[in-house]
Amino acid sequence: MTLKAGPATFHADQMPKHPLGHTRLLALLLTALFPTQLPAQVPILANDNRHPAGQLRGGILVLRLEAADGIWHPEAEDSAGLHVAAFGEQGKALTNPGPVVLVPAGTKVRVILRNTLADGPLVVHGLGDHSGAGEDSLVVPSGETRSAEFQAVTPGTFFYWGTRNGSTLKARRAVDTQLSGIIVVDPPGARPDRLFLMGVWIDSVNIAGTREEREVPTINGKMYPFTEPFTFTVGDTVRWRWINASDRVHPMHLHEFYFRVDSRGDAVRDTVYGSRGARRWAVTETMQSGTTMAIAWVAERPGNWLSHCHILFHVSPDLHLGAFDEHAPGAMEHMSGLVTAIMVRPAAPRAAPTPATPRRLRLLAQSHARWFGDSLGMGFALQEGPAEPAPDSIRIPGPPIVLTRGEPAAITVVNHLGEPTTVHWHGMELESYYDGVPGLSGDPLRLAPTIAPGDSFVARFTPPRAGTFIYHTHIDDVRQMENGLYGPLLVLEPGDTFDPRHDHVIVIGSRDEAESVLWNGRVVADTLTLTRDARARLRFVVIPSAGDAEVALLQDTTVLTWTPLSKDGRDLPIGAQRPRPSSQRMAVGETYDFLFGPVAPGVLRFVLRDGASVFFTAPVRVR
Repeated sequence: MTLKAGPATFHADQMPKHPLGHTRLLALLLTALFPTQLPAQVPILANDNRHPAGQLRGGILVLRLEAADGIWHPEAEDSAGLHVAAFGEQGKALTNPGPVVLVPAGTKVRVILRNTLADGPLVVHGLGDHSGAGEDSLVVPSGETRSAEFQAVTPGTFFYWGTRNGSTLKARRAVDTQLSGIIVVDPPGARPDRLFLMGVWIDSVNIAGTREEREVPTINGKMYPFTEPFTFTVGDTVRWRWINASDRVHPMHLHEFYFRVDSRGDAVRDTVYGSRGARRWAVTETMQSGTTMAIAWVAERPGNWLSHCHILFHVSPDLHLGAFDEHAPGAMEHMSGLVTAIMVRPAAPRAAPTPATPRRLRLLAQSHARWFGDSLGMGFALQEGPAEPAPDSIRIPGPPIVLTRGEPAAITVVNHLGEPTTVHWHGMELESYYDGVPGLSGDPLRLAPTIAPGDSFVARFTPPRAGTFIYHTHIDDVRQMENGLYGPLLVLEPGDTFDPRHDHVIVIGSRDEAESVLWNGRVVADTLTLTRDARARLRFVVIPSAGDAEVALLQDTTVLTWTPLSKDGRDLPIGAQRPRPSSQRMAVGETYDFLFGPVAPGVLRFVLRDGASVFFTAPVRVR
């Protein structure tokens, strides 16, 4: 996407159009509406990637693949069908994703591929030894069969993908976008992990007689709520591997659990991180197009939770492949797309905790007419005393909520809007009921409600760690977030106080009408003032609707130096807390803390950029 801010712009991942006005991406042809235009209805089944494909004997895996056209159902099997090309084992059903290659290190792999697709040769990438020396490709003319052999010597997470017409992974469109499959090479004796491949299929679409532009983002061939749900027990260790075989960025967020990032890679190489003490933790990890990651986390608390992409357009309810009425009761409370539901069962009955006197706060969700030019603004106000702020008193971003590690808090969210809302405490390790996803958070006996207009909800939690977090709406996310319902949540160590002279919060948001970046709520950034003889803590909160970009702190054109402290509210490993160039690629749903200075007086600037192109500038003055 390109988000404009005055004379500068913020270039990031493509932003499809949502119901209020963004340019939607090309989307798909619903085969149920155009059956005469399609080939035979060969079914394509969703693949949960749990069953290794091929025949493994004597250290040699032989996999006979076929590429063919078929009909794929991203939602229910009796719902809208889409015409795509897919892989399958010869003699078996086509699947999306394609058959999974799961072998121990040292296995010799032989892939025999028959191409039944028309329109030119099929080029399949990723069928190599994954040594990182280069990407092997297999070219199979239409109607012919070819084979590839490689030695799977390098453990890691990889994938294979196909395309016609010489397209790159980022340029795949329409029928070719689902030609992908997973390759996992395990060390001897390793336990199998669960595997997830993300794809996005795009083309034009006709729904209920009206032609629209849409996209279909899926996990293992399905959109939520048809993605596979997961059930764990408190104490379970969960190991997941994610593959982004789509053409765009996906910041993957796990609600209220930290996961350890064990490796990052792509189709031809994988980097396994070192000792446990050196591996970092996150609640949101950004996956660029064509990348992979392996993560591990512990199901520490019972209840219902979500894992999802934090690009709002990839989880919006209007992704459903049917007529969608956004004004129907409860319509915007739901989600679709890249979402996985998780239930954690209690291991044993737990004793009720000893009640403690919480710190009580009141957070008011309110609106202000003509906040953005002629457009409505939605925002939060924090009640500091006995008298409530004026009904149209808001801040965008919302006021910093400052809490203390280990001190219980009870935050009453009061809804003064004319519509339902909710608040998600992004990154906070809390009880499921207070997580802020209406109708899901909690457990079957007590589910969190929406906060109706004129009603309130008390969120109770005790922050277990100090850091930088986010609070934001989790209903009708695209519209309510872009209208301003988000803010920074800061947790300090006991005895510390928040000093805005040296502790600087930078919240990056967005607006849809002008496609604008908001830097602390403004399209033209205010000047940030730093003190020459002091060290400043820079807290970045990244919460636009979509996108990613590099944030850099410059003096003229020189990149300065800062020290990374934490990501997503959790301290980085000591080895990573070392001075380095002051630039960091950031994406939706992430927070970063850096220590900067002291520095000589002068004029500096933050820039948002992609490569050599600068899209947004924010001034900094050192005095």
